[in-house]
Amino acid sequence: MKLRLGLPKGSLQEATFQVFDKAGWKIRVDPRSYHPVVDDEEIEALLIRPQEIPRYLEDGLIDAGITGKDWMEDCGLEAHEIADLRYAKTSMNPIRVVLAAKAGSGINCAADLQGKRISTEYVRLTERWLRERGVSATVEFSWGACEMKVPDLADAVVVNTETGSSLRAHDLVIVEELLVSTPRLVANHAAWNDPWKRQKLENLAVMLVGVIQAQGLVGLKMNVQRTDLQKVLDILPALKRPTVSSLTDEEWVAVETVLTEKEVRRLVPELKRAGATGIVEYSLNKVIF
Repeated sequence: MKLRLGLPKGSLQEATFQVFDKAGWKIRVDPRSYHPVVDDEEIEALLIRPQEIPRYLEDGLIDAGITGKDWMEDCGLEAHEIADLRYAKTSMNPIRVVLAAKAGSGINCAADLQGKRISTEYVRLTERWLRERGVSATVEFSWGACEMKVPDLADAVVVNTETGSSLRAHDLVIVEELLVSTPRLVANHAAWNDPWKRQKLENLAVMLVGVIQAQGLVGLKMNVQRTDLQKVLDILPALKRPTVSSLTDEEWVAVETVLTEKEVRRLVPELKRAGATGIVEYSLNKVIF
């Protein structure tokens, strides 16, 4: 039996492959191919544009896939959401789906869109959002590059943004935020109700989420004389519960914990002054809570 898995083609592709790699699955694909090879004979992967994955899930052509919350909302997808995977193209920040218009255009809220023309890839999402606010406007589908259509071809756009740099480059300002989106691992109900596929998906989710949870965290270990141990423990965050292990020299112990990178840069000098020695910082692939 195989799990037929849709992976996002496009801007999220490389970031997705990196998350899978850290989770323990190696994926390789020819630049011209839509059929990645996964080093797991139980997974058959397909590269699919994330906005199309919800449709193929509903039609049963794939068992599960990774797509954005934004596309799930746009399609009104009825599926089982397994895991929220907080990663993006260039960072671990979620993307935002926003309404944007030219600076000084007079469009400052949803009501100002009455009778206007909006360009977007999120047609159904935008139309629902407008209806909920009692606004009538023309919503036109765009194959991307929405930002360049204002003001000549449209009055405003609804687009996703991670950093806002493309909006600023086109002199657009964010008027309102429609939703915040992160990639989600989702399955159709038939696959989720299949015991084998469900367990495979649950196992996959544990490892993928472990990678996401490890972002920004590092391991820290050090040797400490027993006489200095309490001073060192007082410096470490109380909720981290470090591991303390005996060494062959009974006067010394090893202390190991997991901290954020920002905490480490502040605490290491304090730990050294408190008597810690042999301090080693190491990266983490996964953290499973």
